[in-house]
Amino acid sequence: METEVRNVDVVVIGAGQAGLSAAYHLQRRGGLRAVILDAEDQPGGAWRHRWESLTMATVNGIHELPGMPPVEAADELPAHRVVPDYFADFERRFEVPIERPVRVTSVEDDPVAGGAAADDARPLLVHSSGPEGRRRAPLRTRAVLNATGTWTRPFVPAHPGAADFRGLQLHTAEYGRAEDFAGRRVGIIGGGISALGHLLEIAEVAQAFWFTRREPVFAERPFSEEVGREVIAGVTQRVQQGLPVRSVVSATGLAWTPELRRAQRRGLLDRRPMFTAITPTGVREVSGEQLPLDVLLWATGFRHELRHLRPLRLHNARGGITMDGTAVAEDPRIHLLGYGPSASTIGANRAGRAAVSRLHRDLARQGVPA
Repeated sequence: METEVRNVDVVVIGAGQAGLSAAYHLQRRGGLRAVILDAEDQPGGAWRHRWESLTMATVNGIHELPGMPPVEAADELPAHRVVPDYFADFERRFEVPIERPVRVTSVEDDPVAGGAAADDARPLLVHSSGPEGRRRAPLRTRAVLNATGTWTRPFVPAHPGAADFRGLQLHTAEYGRAEDFAGRRVGIIGGGISALGHLLEIAEVAQAFWFTRREPVFAERPFSEEVGREVIAGVTQRVQQGLPVRSVVSATGLAWTPELRRAQRRGLLDRRPMFTAITPTGVREVSGEQLPLDVLLWATGFRHELRHLRPLRLHNARGGITMDGTAVAEDPRIHLLGYGPSASTIGANRAGRAAVSRLHRDLARQGVPA
């Protein structure tokens, strides 16, 4: 076990789109001692775990990384192969020094080196573990650029009877392919894009039943840059006010596509109200009737992976984190990349650049040479 503290200027946690963007701009600006940590054992971030049927034709837009050409691949290729290869090419091209696999376990104020420094100049300690959970030397740093995403925190709402269900329960994060459910009765829970994707695939090989808490609303107008700006502005306003974050995808809503129109004509989009309870063999519907099911597939989203930041008490009484750009308003040593309005591939790129620019300004104000 290593115990000697390593001193650096900034620690980047995560090597997905946001983390790699930050690494690129740190390298380009120079002058700061930076360490990039990634929990994955290979490049690709959360993309390595996407399901097989999520192809380049069906995935939401993937923006190129800074300094790289656009992602180009045949439509039929799965995203979980194409994007990690693209990330690996980026890392090789720019010789990005990433330490992996490293899992950050906690970030806290340094109890020894803090002294009488101003709040935004107090050093932080980043604790982590390597392969097989071996503890690593702590990192003493002036700032943390957190780019851990959401994939490691799938959300499944509590529901009466869930523990007694004798069938299979899984979350989108564990979804592999529709063929795994052939001939079975599958309840799909969720009102977002992932739920619809699962529904359309599984309905081809099994009996699929779609449950949502609210009536889904499909936008008649096509997605455009104007719509995108409106969505980003709304999400940005929430995080600036310290309200619980709302994802860009959920704020964008559902848009009609030719595929969904065909599904509607076939009756596949006949949504059912959320069931009142889960039974050992299925669910109890609002009407009181029992619906037998073999599988419950929870497409109920993810939460931001911020558990390692809990010692810093960033959340407010309303359950949100008040943001000032990419920085936490109450603790500008911490930047959250891929959080709120930057939770998209193009937003993550911009957040990486913005965070590095802000970091250089803040450290210059503190008299740190760069």
